[in-house]
Order: sequence, then C-alpha cells, then structure tokens
Amino acid sequence: MAKYNDSKCRLCRREGGKLFLKGDRCFTEKCAYDRRPYAPGQHGRIRKKMSDYAAQLREKQKVRRIYGVLERQFHTYFVKAEQAKGVTGSTLLIMLERRLDNVVYRLGFAASRQQARQLVRHGLFTLNGRKVNIPSQLVRVGDVLEVPEKKRKVLVLSGSQQVVARRGLPGWLDIDPAAFKGTVKTLPQREDIQTPINENLIVELYSK
Repeated sequence: MAKYNDSKCRLCRREGGKLFLKGDRCFTEKCAYDRRPYAPGQHGRIRKKMSDYAAQLREKQKVRRIYGVLERQFHTYFVKAEQAKGVTGSTLLIMLERRLDNVVYRLGFAASRQQARQLVRHGLFTLNGRKVNIPSQLVRVGDVLEVPEKKRKVLVLSGSQQVVARRGLPGWLDIDPAAFKGTVKTLPQREDIQTPINENLIVELYSK
C-alpha cells in the first residue's frame, strides 16, 4: 500500500469504527477511537446526514483501509469477484481474507496487517516449503505457512500465542505455535469475517 504518514488512529475515527491498524494498542485504553469516537477535525463532533453515495464510498474506503490495498487493486478484486460464481460482495471479502498478509495477521504472527506485509516482503515465511515474499498472494486449502527455524528469533513472532488468545483464531485456519506453522484448513466463509462490514454498499457503489 502507498505510504501513509499521518496518524493511523485518524483513519479509525474517520470511518467511525476500529480498523485495528495499530496492533496491540487497539486493545488497550490508549486506543484513540475509544477516547474520541468521532471524526477528526474541528467539526468532527457535528453529526452530518450522509447521502447514499457518501455511505457507499465510506464503506469502500473502510474495507480498503482494513486490508491495506490501493484503489486500483481493490477494483481488480471487485471485478474478479463479480465474474466469479456466488454473491459478489461475499466473494470480494473472502478474496481479501485469503491474502497472504492477512493470513499472517490472522495467525498472530504480526500485530497488524501492515506489519504482516512487511514481514512477508522481507521473506520471513515459506508457503508449502518455498520462500514467499508477495503479500497479495491468495492462499488455497491445504497451504502450509511456516517460519524457517533460523528466522524464528524475530521478536515480533515470539508472542503469537498471546496474540491469537486475545484476537481469536478463525475456524478456517489452524496453528501450531511451537512449530511456527499455520495451515489453511478450508476457505473462509462470510460468517468467519466478524468485522462489521456492509459489502452490499460496495457492490452498489461499483454498479453505478
């Protein structure tokens, strides 16, 4: 994703909900959204009535920021989801969940998706025994994600058990913390995505 130099907590406040962009900080009392649950800026406290288009745009921006993808890449995912069988909105979210950086995050090997992308780009993981460094790669059923033994001393990887215990592990993934190994048991389903997202608004936006 393009580098964002402003405060990540402002994005959560702008979208009106926690996007979990700051890792562990989002689970503490220091979370900016918990302390100031309104939009940033001097007029942030003023409630504004949104048009249908504004609501659709905000939902799309929220999902983009959660998964850390740019507009062109996000639109490409939508086109593929539209061409695939099934419900377009659900298929879109499932494709985003299958991204390698998201799987690293879900398994607890990173505190945030941004950190997960960085770890993947640095080549800290192997997928089915082969080194991988493409965060956008989509995983498949049976894929095994593992940290080679010589790279297991990286500090951010040492607390994966505690991270999973706090965030919870999705049912479509399995993890062996002692072996620094995660397995894709099944493809994710819409009900596995607990983040409050109204994907129908995104479909309506792109269908205009």
